[in-house]
Amino acid sequence: MDSTESDHEPSGDQNGIDYAAIVNELIEQRIPPMHSLGIRVDALVPSVAEGSAPFAGNGNHIDTMYAGALFALAEMLGGALFYSNFDSHHFYPTVKSLTIEFIRPARSDITGRARLDPAEARRLAAVAERDGKAEFIIETELFDAAAVLVARTVGTYQLRTAHTAANA
Repeated sequence: MDSTESDHEPSGDQNGIDYAAIVNELIEQRIPPMHSLGIRVDALVPSVAEGSAPFAGNGNHIDTMYAGALFALAEMLGGALFYSNFDSHHFYPTVKSLTIEFIRPARSDITGRARLDPAEARRLAAVAERDGKAEFIIETELFDAAAVLVARTVGTYQLRTAHTAANA
């Protein structure tokens, strides 16, 4: 599937919850640096998070997108999958590591996509419930306006139970 195709509804789930709106509000209220980069979630369902970052305001000294904006979009999409898969009153996400591979210069608005299999999410919740945390990998791909892959990330995330927050 290329970056212009979508195999799911634009946002929300079968219960009518608009997860994209929830995460966008979280970004605006709790993560001001990310909000100032113009990063937003465009679609969020249990299996897929899609988002975007504008080129305007995110350019660098060589007229390509600032690497930090690319990194932030990818990291946010991995974290966004948490909200459509897990109970935020019982669990919370952390990112342990994130590596980025810059493939081509980004000279336009960027879109990104991250995936998490719902069966894997259920397995992770069971492991975190048992052990207090569960570690998992999320790969994210970032595309330019012509649907050309410009960067990819591999992130190691952790799902932790709320009671592990004091011991983190």
